Amino acid sequence: MSGPGGGADDKGGTRGDYQSVPVADDILELKKAVAQGVSLEGVISHSPVPPVLSYCAASIMMTVVNKFVVSGKGFSMNFLLLFIQSAVCVGCVWLSKTAGLISFRDFDMGDAKRWFPISFLLVLVIYTGSKSLQFLSIPVYTIFKNLTIILIAYGEVLWFGGRVTGLTMVSFVLMVVSSIIAAWSDITHTFYTYSSSPLFSSTVVPSDVQPPAAVIGQLNAGYLWMLVNCLVTAAYVLAMRKRIKVTGFKDWDTMFYNNLLSIPVLAVLSIIVEDWGSDNLSHNFPPERKNFLLFAIAFSGAAAVFISYTTAWCVRTTSSTTYSMVGALNKLPVAASGMVFFGDPVTLGSVSAVSTGFVAGIVYAVAKNNQSKADKARNVSEAVIPLHNRKG
Repeated sequence: MSGPGGGADDKGGTRGDYQSVPVADDILELKKAVAQGVSLEGVISHSPVPPVLSYCAASIMMTVVNKFVVSGKGFSMNFLLLFIQSAVCVGCVWLSKTAGLISFRDFDMGDAKRWFPISFLLVLVIYTGSKSLQFLSIPVYTIFKNLTIILIAYGEVLWFGGRVTGLTMVSFVLMVVSSIIAAWSDITHTFYTYSSSPLFSSTVVPSDVQPPAAVIGQLNAGYLWMLVNCLVTAAYVLAMRKRIKVTGFKDWDTMFYNNLLSIPVLAVLSIIVEDWGSDNLSHNFPPERKNFLLFAIAFSGAAAVFISYTTAWCVRTTSSTTYSMVGALNKLPVAASGMVFFGDPVTLGSVSAVSTGFVAGIVYAVAKNNQSKADKARNVSEAVIPLHNRKG
C-alpha cells in the first residue's frame, strides 16, 4: 500500500524533493548580509534556532511543572488546578492584548455558545491528561500520547476525506510498538522493584509505604486515564477543526475562548466533585509548600501562553513541515526530562520505547510532508487546462 506520499513513488524523480544547502552557502549568505549593511541582529531574528529552542523549552517546562504539581502525595484537586491555570492563561492573554502584543476578537455571546462544546471537550482533555500524568511516568505518558495521532488520522479519513499513506502506516505501527514496549517495561520494572524489595519480605509493612497491590492499581488507573485522554483528545481536535470553519477563529481567538469558557465549568466541577474541607486543602497544599505550589500552578498557566506564542513563532519563522519535525524530535527531551527531574527508571525497555517513539515521530513528520507535497502537486496539475481543451 504505497500512496502518493510514500517513498516508493518518489524514486524516479526529484519532483517535490527538498535539496540540502551546504553550510558554506549559509556562511556566505551571512557574510553578504553583513557586507551589505544588514545588521547581524536582523539576520538572527529570522533564524529558526531561537523559536525552535523556545518551543522545546516551553514544552519541557510545561510537562515538568504539571508533573511536579500533581505528583504530590495523594493530590486530588485537579479541577482546582486547571481552574487556576485557565484563569492565569486568560489574564496573560488579555494583558498581552492590552499591551498591543497580540490581537484577537472581542468576546461575543454568539461565538461563545457555538464554541462552548469545544471548550467542554478541552476540559475533559486536560483533566484526563492531568490524571494520567499523576499516575504514569513522563516517558510513558509522552509515548502513549502518540496513539492520539492514529485516532485523529482515521477520524479525518471518516469525516474529512483524509488519506493514510504507506509511510504513515509505518509510523503508526512504530507508535503502537513503542507503546507496547513502554507499557511492558513500566509494568515489569514495577513488579521487579516490589518483588525484590526487602520491605515486603516480612509481614509488617511500614505505614508510609504503599503495598504492591495499591501501586499496581494506580498503574492500571494511569493507563485507563491515558486511554480516555487519547479518545477525548482525538474528539476535541476533530470537533475543533469542524467548528473553526464555522466561527473563523484564529489561534489567539481559540486560546482565549477555550480558557475563558472552561473557567465556570472547572469552578462548578471543583465545588461539586472535590473536597473543599480544611483537612483536604491542607493535604493537597501543605503549609510548608503551599506558596510554592500555587506559584508553580500559576507559572504553568502562563507557560501555556508561551507555548502558543512559540508555536506561532516557530511556524512563522520556519515552516509547518519544520514545526512538525520539531514536534517529533521534541518527544525525546520531554521524555528525558522525566528521567532527569523525577527519577523515572532508565532501563533497556524505557530507552527502547522512547527511541522507537522518537523514530515513529520522525517517520510520521516525513510522511505528512510527502503527502502535503503530493497534494499540492495534484492540485496544480488539476488546475492546468490541457491545450486540446482550450478554446480560442
